[in-house]
Amino acid sequence: MPSSEISRKSNRKRTAGASLSGANLERVGDHNQRVILQAIRVNGPITRVTLAQITGLTPPAVANITKRLLDDGLILEAGRVQGARGQPAMNLTINPDGCLSIGVNIDRDHITVVMLDLLGAVRARASKEIEFPLPADVAKFCKAQIHKMLAGWKGEPPRLAGIGVALPDDLGRVDLPHRPENYGVWSTVDIGKLMAEILPLPVFLENDAAAAALGELQFGHGLRRPSFFYVLVSSGLGGGLVIEGDYFRGAQGRSGEIGFLPVSSPETKARSLQEVVSLSALYAYLEAGGILVERPDQLIDLSAEGQALVEAWIDLSARLLVPPFVGISCVVNPEAIYVGGRLPTALLDRLVAAVNARLAAIIDVPALARVERAATSADGPAVGAALLPFTAQLLPSRAALMKTGQG
Repeated sequence: MPSSEISRKSNRKRTAGASLSGANLERVGDHNQRVILQAIRVNGPITRVTLAQITGLTPPAVANITKRLLDDGLILEAGRVQGARGQPAMNLTINPDGCLSIGVNIDRDHITVVMLDLLGAVRARASKEIEFPLPADVAKFCKAQIHKMLAGWKGEPPRLAGIGVALPDDLGRVDLPHRPENYGVWSTVDIGKLMAEILPLPVFLENDAAAAALGELQFGHGLRRPSFFYVLVSSGLGGGLVIEGDYFRGAQGRSGEIGFLPVSSPETKARSLQEVVSLSALYAYLEAGGILVERPDQLIDLSAEGQALVEAWIDLSARLLVPPFVGISCVVNPEAIYVGGRLPTALLDRLVAAVNARLAAIIDVPALARVERAATSADGPAVGAALLPFTAQLLPSRAALMKTGQG
């Protein structure tokens, strides 16, 4: 990297995440190592001096921790800062090959596998459009694709933190159009065992919308705006609430279930929001109009009749989304509402624009969160799933993200 680029980056605003601080206590050594790694990941290239400033750790503590991270191959030295007096300070950055993770997203219409590095870059990806895949289908596809990814890796095999899996909570129970009778097997299958038989690695499970929200927090808009509501438009409709960098699960772990909100409109017989705002609902809407669509990419080049139906669906969806979005703004007051999922980008943008146009007409609400397309979008759940092993082993937990006053 040219010295001018290093110098330019060293002067930008530094942050270690949402209210991140370190603690100068030996018993929280693992905490501090995670804090430093996160600070380098978010801000790198960054010097040890700046790391000490933004984490509150002493220079000797930072020096010891960064030495361990260098020895572990998790970070790299990235050249010295030019222009400073005395001995130029060394910049540190994440080693993109230092540790990777596998993320799997299982849904009623597809299977997606990604290999992710600590910077959030997708190093390999495979996806299969398949209607209501069964556990055997998932195991076969994941095994073939993961081994293919590893076989294609140049040099030494990558260090893998684990396998994360994201899927809807009620995958085997919610009755969506064309659901086969034997699909209920997902209610009893041991997904951890299914994945562990592919590779002997730790396996982490998460709801798909929650995973997408966590991915947005660590690799998307959430790095700068850590309080938001995430809406996942997939075969169903899910949501996730993140407050100051912390995913809020609720008493029974079912917060954010926006898809189950009841609706009542003369324009639709739907009883819940996801019966309108979801890919399966859009496909059914098009099918009722004589247009057969089975995959998201087929929504791009529709006939004039099909495009008109999609526009009508966007208009209806926007109208039905406004009340819950107003409620979210009034109750939670997030910085933004992000909409992601497998709906093609152009259609996501039109849906977001339609919702914002309707929200702009509301004047009697004290604060309305702006709706935006999520940064992680289509692969959000898979990316968020791949984040789970990193969070468990390398990145700060919520306790580390809160200012504790220690040190």
